Amino acid sequence: MVIDSEQEFQVEISAIGKTNHKNLVQLLGFCNEGQRWLLVYEYMSNGSLASYLFGNSRPRWYRRTQIAFGTARGLAYLHEECSNQIIHCDIKPQNILLDDSLTTRISDFGLAKLLKTDQTRTVTAISGTKGYVAPEWFKSKPVTVKVDIYSFGMLLLELICCRKSFDQDAKDENQMILADWAYDCYEERRMYMLVQEDEEAIQDIERVEKFVIIAVWCIQDDPLLRPTIRESHRC
Repeated sequence: MVIDSEQEFQVEISAIGKTNHKNLVQLLGFCNEGQRWLLVYEYMSNGSLASYLFGNSRPRWYRRTQIAFGTARGLAYLHEECSNQIIHCDIKPQNILLDDSLTTRISDFGLAKLLKTDQTRTVTAISGTKGYVAPEWFKSKPVTVKVDIYSFGMLLLELICCRKSFDQDAKDENQMILADWAYDCYEERRMYMLVQEDEEAIQDIERVEKFVIIAVWCIQDDPLLRPTIRESHRC
């Protein structure tokens, strides 16, 4: 992985170099000679979740649930188990990699924020990717690990429905914004609409509903109303 910003390079080294968890990518080495910086990670044979999820065939429901659990475990480690709390700041399908057994590996820590031992929030410029960025980024307020929770909620909706958070080609304009459509389906008790033609998911509709509830909980505008990653994982 080639990094174009020295600051992102240093952040990534500081963040991932101190971690060791099965749901995070493992840094094997790096080079910072001249004007280019190179990070060497273990090879992820199944590429990114974006390619896997939004490809030509729908991944099995069971596999999608395991990816959701793996992502939650990786975030729980960053938020609660590291010596210094780490806010990833850019959770999205492109930054979730899959190894040869389709185990989830969170990657790309170039935008991550490392908090001090007695610190729970930080003030920083907007980070992340459109569609996954929590509202507080735009309000010049301090950010916490709850920005990752928001991004996880959006990711979870995409895992449930096997579609992107915004689809301008949706059959119905009410389905274009995934978060709004998912909430409407929940309110109207029509969860099956989110997983049409997915027999495995329909057979597990109670879990589908639970995942939607968790996702909606995670994307509350007020970060104080969002769960911690462990609270969402225990539901």
